[in-house]
Amino acid sequence: MGNTPLRKVGIALGAALILIWCLLPVAWIISLSFKSQESITNGSPGFFPSEGGFAGWDNYVAAWDNEQFRRAIFNSIGISLIATLLSVIVATLAAYAIARLEFRGKKLVLSTALAIAMFPVVSLVGPLFDMWRAIGLYDTWPGLIIPYMSFTLPLAIWTLAAFFREIPWEMEQAAQVDGATSWQAFRKVIVPLAAPGVFTAAILTFFFAWNDFVFGISLTSTEAARPIPASLSFFVGSDPFNRPASLLAAGAVIATLPIIVIVLAFQRKIVAGLTSGAVKG
Repeated sequence: MGNTPLRKVGIALGAALILIWCLLPVAWIISLSFKSQESITNGSPGFFPSEGGFAGWDNYVAAWDNEQFRRAIFNSIGISLIATLLSVIVATLAAYAIARLEFRGKKLVLSTALAIAMFPVVSLVGPLFDMWRAIGLYDTWPGLIIPYMSFTLPLAIWTLAAFFREIPWEMEQAAQVDGATSWQAFRKVIVPLAAPGVFTAAILTFFFAWNDFVFGISLTSTEAARPIPASLSFFVGSDPFNRPASLLAAGAVIATLPIIVIVLAFQRKIVAGLTSGAVKG
């Protein structure tokens, strides 16, 4: 099938429809964040704020001035970074062992990891709630970091194991012949070659931890460890029966900015990490 004008028009139309479908909710939230609460309460169906209903940056300033929101940002940054670092370290070591070593039960480990990744999150909230209350991990950073690692490690292990299998075994042996120990060969030769996979595992883990709502709302009760998605659900205005939609929209936009920045800054590495181990040469 040639690259005909009709085909070009079809591709352009399809791409435009996909962009509209994906970006319309984002554009709507941004529009909502610039409207005043009064215009939303009185009914402002238009995409752009009506006359007198434009709040400017007031909603963003109000959201940032909220101590609860700033504490939630701090919690999300700290919890997400720690969960990402620990998951990448553990997944790198486990994936290397699975890819390079032969041991009894290796297939069982991979099958178990895949089963854990497919397990519904909401089914574990109740048992974790009781367990964390009993051992003192409820409403703490470790109480969220551990579940995040449990659900991101399987995917990270599978991703990194595919990268380690593609690295020629001779390169590690050559490093050992030159006098490097097994640990030095792994750290200075294998890990740098698998950097796209390591980066992909880190990004996926960070996204899961940053966007989580179920664990964040169920395993916390105060601002001590409550992350951004859960904290937004507690935003209330002067009227508890009329939620401040514009303030919530501004908070959601602020909470989304770090993810947008990461994707735009590292999009090439993300794509490379997701596709490098997909095709064998």
